[in-house]
Amino acid sequence: MEPSQKQASILNIPTAIVIAGAIIAGAVIYAKAPSSNTPRQQAASFEQKVKAVSETDHIKGNPSAKVKIVEYSDPSCPFCKVFHNTMNSIMASYGTAGNVAWIYRHYPLDKPMPDGSILHPNAGKESQAFECAADQGGNEKFWKYTDRLYEITPSVTSAAPNGLDPKELPKIAEYAGLDVTAFNNCLATGKFKDKVEADFLDGVNIGIEGTPSSVIVLEKAFPTTVKEKLMQIYEPYVDAQGKYPIKISADSKMIILGGAMPIEAVKATIDLMFTY
Repeated sequence: MEPSQKQASILNIPTAIVIAGAIIAGAVIYAKAPSSNTPRQQAASFEQKVKAVSETDHIKGNPSAKVKIVEYSDPSCPFCKVFHNTMNSIMASYGTAGNVAWIYRHYPLDKPMPDGSILHPNAGKESQAFECAADQGGNEKFWKYTDRLYEITPSVTSAAPNGLDPKELPKIAEYAGLDVTAFNNCLATGKFKDKVEADFLDGVNIGIEGTPSSVIVLEKAFPTTVKEKLMQIYEPYVDAQGKYPIKISADSKMIILGGAMPIEAVKATIDLMFTY
């Protein structure tokens, strides 16, 4: 089930909670699928509802880069842990030259599912911890804290169903050079709960179906020839139903990558965006 793409600019919290329970199946690590004779679908389209990148965002790289990758992520998600490493590698390859910017937004799957269970109960607090780090030290401390959490977290898996021990959050704050007392107070008061929830609702409104999901934001629309090549890049990752793991905005200025796409596919996509 996909989130509704009606004209309303926001969804209320109860609606978002129901949707969160329905989108979890979209959280995957993509690998090349075996050859299949299943008819291919067209890449799904979506309306351009992504909140504009601004100075209030957490940005790594050049804010004016031609290619901006807005990632919606969950710190308790094992696939997000993998993709965080992918994005750090992407920035090492493209970010130093100012060609790509990485924007991090929150999408914690800590909402009740239809059966009442919660997939990642600590993800909301972990996302707030990122904001508490930024509150003290700006962009630099945000990324230092975020990188460290993804580095050490066991994430939520069958082998580690509880994910990261919450006691580690202030230890990461100390590692990042933050005032731990101030950090703990920030986290305890829920200072950034609403900010995290606002990111989540933005993701719901554009049709995010799982974590991680990344929206590639471009300066200008790409032509049909580029779209055809884009489909070729993701042909190996089409699922058993013939569905592509990407969506393309109606104006051809944005692309949603669903799941932890392999670095080869992400690089090929970025390179393609510099050909027109």
